[in-house]
Amino acid sequence: MPNPPDDHDPVLRVHGYHQLRIKRVVRETDDARSFVLDVPSELAETFRYRPGQFCTFRVRIGGDEQLRSYSMSSAPETDSDLTVTVKRVAGGLVSNWMLDNLTDGDMLELTRPAGVFCPQETERPVMALCGGSGITPVMSITKHVLTTTQRPVTLLYANRDRASVIFDQALTALSERHPGRMELVSHFDSDAGFVVAETVADFARRGPDADFYICGPGPFMDLVESVLGDLGIDPSRIFIERFLVAQQEKDAQALAGSADPTTQMPAHVTVILAGKTTVLDYHAGDTVLETARRGGLRPPFSCEAGNCATCMAFLKLGSVTMRANNALTDEEVEEGWILTCQSLPTGQDAIVEYEAM
Repeated sequence: MPNPPDDHDPVLRVHGYHQLRIKRVVRETDDARSFVLDVPSELAETFRYRPGQFCTFRVRIGGDEQLRSYSMSSAPETDSDLTVTVKRVAGGLVSNWMLDNLTDGDMLELTRPAGVFCPQETERPVMALCGGSGITPVMSITKHVLTTTQRPVTLLYANRDRASVIFDQALTALSERHPGRMELVSHFDSDAGFVVAETVADFARRGPDADFYICGPGPFMDLVESVLGDLGIDPSRIFIERFLVAQQEKDAQALAGSADPTTQMPAHVTVILAGKTTVLDYHAGDTVLETARRGGLRPPFSCEAGNCATCMAFLKLGSVTMRANNALTDEEVEEGWILTCQSLPTGQDAIVEYEAM
């Protein structure tokens, strides 16, 4: 059985929240800002990142703790400072608060970079399709690929109108700096209406043998993924950044994971949160995170897709099956750490302890 965690465990220090100072706030558009962060030397290794990754931020608004994940728009090979870009979302509690309140010198709490929406180590061309703030991780990937490889990059970028284009000048500069390798195809809903299947198909036919990177609003990503599938693009060459998993998708995965009637399920899951122990009835198909929330607890979580490690906890007793894990190393899993948003308890009653933050 794994050894229990202690307050000095290096895993806690790596995955916990760290305070970084905002060096400067850059106005990208009327409703988008880039936050340039000052990473002190002692945290340089913790905040080493790959292009396309994101950090999870913890802010307190009106006395309540809120967690959100935002992608880096910087690239480690081209930018000296770690930078995240946030676009205002209608009704978005955290994005609106950040844009309306944060200024140079303010402190932010965030986790180390995480995520797997990163450039693949191949020689294939890069085709990227993004909408709105979906340009943020794609910008990071584009700068990396153009700087470190000879691979061409073709980008379809959809926006409401010209005024809403994030990184407008920077994208133009990249095209001019890399003639013949960087092509930007702009789409404005105000001129041509929303992106339709024909638009996506015409774009994708330019590089049928490319790697495809997709990021943007949910309906946009669903459309692009569907069209690429219809064109016969190999799914192993399609990479999609999704911060949220639809509830029906999670339910379907849970049911699939518990479909075997011979699989033993625990009767109870014991959750240790902020030093308090709570024994909860277990409902087949629920993750550890869902079990805790069903029991009225408020454990930490963010992406619910197995990407950010915000929900990580230590499995002190029992066993789980993780549906996805894009955040914990093999060594951490071996030690007993789990992503509670992806963990389905199996076998005997489980005991899970969340790290103190």
